[in-house]
Amino acid sequence: MTAVITGRAQAAAPLAPVNATLRKMFGTDDLPGLAPGVLVEDEQGWLSATELINGNRLPEILAAAQRSWQATPHAAAALFWKAYTYWLALPTVVGWASARRVPLVRAGDVLIRVDAERAALTLGLRRSTTIAVLPNDPLAVAGRPEVRVLADEAELLAALRGSMLDEHLTPLLDAIHTQVRVGARTLLGSVASGVAYGILRASDGLPGTSAANVGTLLSALDLADLIELVPGPNGEPTVQRKTCCLAFTLPQPRVCKGCCIRSN
Repeated sequence: MTAVITGRAQAAAPLAPVNATLRKMFGTDDLPGLAPGVLVEDEQGWLSATELINGNRLPEILAAAQRSWQATPHAAAALFWKAYTYWLALPTVVGWASARRVPLVRAGDVLIRVDAERAALTLGLRRSTTIAVLPNDPLAVAGRPEVRVLADEAELLAALRGSMLDEHLTPLLDAIHTQVRVGARTLLGSVASGVAYGILRASDGLPGTSAANVGTLLSALDLADLIELVPGPNGEPTVQRKTCCLAFTLPQPRVCKGCCIRSN
């Protein structure tokens, strides 16, 4: 059953709709790639995503990914990117779909904790992260300094795109290209599939149809041509990628569900 969150509770806990939906999706608050509650309480031991974009920490993280997966440099970069972008996008995607409440994931507001031995990443947001809302959201009149009230749906989607893609993932992609050769289309395909998977997994009980929500978000991000939604075994929408994350190149090859490379 979907949790009912009152207007007062939503205003008191800005990411309450996000966390309620994530809990419903995964059955727990202890997610492998996100800080508990999404917001980081104590920043000690975390680094800013800007440390990846400016190149200070990116080479060591890509090298750790290469060792952990025993992968070629370009495959390790693609797999790191796939994991990173999925967990980065998920709170934003879920926030938009569940309550039109969007944490703006600019690089300076995103924190990362790295387990170099396992090449495992955990992402979280600073407590000061801006949350974009519409005028009818309880947060719009709550007087919180981190809240940005936008006029309409078009402005909300533009803010989502600007923070996640233009101000974060595009410069990170450029930084990766200074380290390794891997196609931009390959990497952006993982962003598109991550957004789609997030919506499909969260779709039960959310406003709108999952296909419409996927289409709206991918169109706003200019990524709609990188995946298709096709009927699954029971007629439910599933993701068909048009690019590959390169997991098939690992010593123990994997062909992910929905990959453009068909397994025999």
